[in-house]
Amino acid sequence: MSVKTRPRVAVAMSGGVDSSVAAYLLRKDGYEVVGLTTKLWDFAEVGSSIASDGRCCSLEAMQDARSVCAQIEVPHFVLNLSREFKEEIIDDFYNEYIAGRTPNPCVRCNTIIRWKVLWEKARQVDAEFLATGHYVRIWEGKRLKRGKDRSKDQSYALWGLTSQDLGHTLFPLGELTKREVRAVAKKCHLKVAGKRESQEVCFIPDKNIIAFLRRWGKNGSSNLKPGPVYNLSGEVIGEHKGCAFYTVGQRGGLGIAFGSPLYVVRIDASANALYVGSDDDLFSREFEVGKINTINPDFRERQFDCQVKIRYRHNPAPAKVSFIDEKTAEVAFDQPQRAITPGQSAVFYDGEEVLGGGIIEKVSS
Repeated sequence: MSVKTRPRVAVAMSGGVDSSVAAYLLRKDGYEVVGLTTKLWDFAEVGSSIASDGRCCSLEAMQDARSVCAQIEVPHFVLNLSREFKEEIIDDFYNEYIAGRTPNPCVRCNTIIRWKVLWEKARQVDAEFLATGHYVRIWEGKRLKRGKDRSKDQSYALWGLTSQDLGHTLFPLGELTKREVRAVAKKCHLKVAGKRESQEVCFIPDKNIIAFLRRWGKNGSSNLKPGPVYNLSGEVIGEHKGCAFYTVGQRGGLGIAFGSPLYVVRIDASANALYVGSDDDLFSREFEVGKINTINPDFRERQFDCQVKIRYRHNPAPAKVSFIDEKTAEVAFDQPQRAITPGQSAVFYDGEEVLGGGIIEKVSS
């Protein structure tokens, strides 16, 4: 393998095929690679065994990352960031659900854990860059673009990064497709070449958010207890199990017999109440976004047109963004969109480029 002299790069290695191939490609290109694997959460706290499966933070994942590092002849370290992850990610996830919102923990993890806490650790081993296996691209050294493989593009989860973050970041997979990445892993006989992907929230191994909220909220919250279900006329038509267990757009789990399907349209956490309606009632045009981060400072006009994405699987739709102040804006879609959900991220695009994003705070009827 090539041993050119290039800068030292710390690669965030989860034990999966993407981060493994990222490390391999950088090593092949002559970078001095250091593999960093993080233990992010306590299995006993979330109700699972550390040896349960191959997802991130499991023993199997750590061993896979170490095996790949040994194969490509680079050092490997395991870092325990479980305290920071609990305080910044898991507690926030729980509190947001209790508040009747639907958070995206991956966005927060990337922003706070990877590009702040992990970057600080990378600097301690004299790394000049941090690299990951995300399917995104960097443009002009400080601007973020969608990945070449649109089916795997992960730019939605990285809107919290700054141009300064991108200046010391490498994304080796940005110009590749998932099929090409697996082909590289297979050709190079990497142990993880055929390893399956995990799409769930990493710290909820059993995929049961309700059970997790009950475990994490063992001291009790009124929003984990039954409360009223209203129709949009304000009439009580049933009882839910706890408003924290629901999200906007949800149909199942209401337990209400009705002549047509009912969906959660609004959550009133202060009253532990749900409001339900038809699918048509889920469509809205206008909403407020807070905690805005700007990646490309050139777009900070008072008002501008762009495409806005409101969830990971949502196709960006044309909208107008109007700033209220530095961190808050009103967004108006050209056409109504379904289930705009408080707590989720709204990400602003100009074609291929990610301009920035924020958190959906409230939705106009």
